[in-house]
Amino acid sequence: MIEIKNLYKSFEDKEVLHDINATFENGKTNLIIGQSGSGKTVLMKNIVGLLDPTKGKILYDGRNFVAMSKQEKVMLRREMGMIFQSAALFDSLSVLENVMFPLDMFSTMNLRERQKRAMDCLDRVNLKDAGSKFPGELSGGMQKRVAIARAISLNPKYLFCDEPNSGLDPKTSLVIDELLHSITQEFQTTTIINTHDMNSVMGIGENIIFIYKGTAAWTGNKDQIMTSTNKKLNDFIFASDLFKKVKEEEMANHSAVAKGEHPV
Repeated sequence: MIEIKNLYKSFEDKEVLHDINATFENGKTNLIIGQSGSGKTVLMKNIVGLLDPTKGKILYDGRNFVAMSKQEKVMLRREMGMIFQSAALFDSLSVLENVMFPLDMFSTMNLRERQKRAMDCLDRVNLKDAGSKFPGELSGGMQKRVAIARAISLNPKYLFCDEPNSGLDPKTSLVIDELLHSITQEFQTTTIINTHDMNSVMGIGENIIFIYKGTAAWTGNKDQIMTSTNKKLNDFIFASDLFKKVKEEEMANHSAVAKGEHPV
């Protein structure tokens, strides 16, 4: 579990995050959502230590990341897995070598053990036969799956995903969402996903924090979104005519149930 307590972040005289409080649970897909410029990326960077907060606490299972020494932070980062927006694979390395890279850097396994672990991770993302290929030979969705395999190679307690569906078609995005959700449940990781994909929100949003102009404007889950009366959240989530219609139908059904009527 990761807890954010009274977090502030400023750049010179510009405050970007204001008094953020949030809890990200293990074994659940935790989503950070918000429009561009809302502060969600800055929040993610503070959580993983790419930026230092101006004030506040970031607790990893009770351990205050902000107050840790440099060596303690290095040790904690070994418990983290990262999936970047662009997949960030090494073009000159094979798929197997890409997945082995964190193992080569941080594990004490011998070569055979590292190869087996990497192959197990590729098998977990249904790419066991792609180990000898190079990233340039793979589709965008396959590259994202390799990135997931690499991120879980060290069996992390905490998994961070920055726009994992960026640039993917809806069907492939669904595959990535389902994969992240199943891995989160299987390994009971604390998974935090920074996304603007509303299909992800409605599909795997078990715990959601909505950032609006640097503040935590709403927290809840995908079911609670459908009946939320938070105007800022509704303006963001239900911006399209299609989602507005879905919202109206859900609210009508919810009202009918409350009155003891049969929903439409």
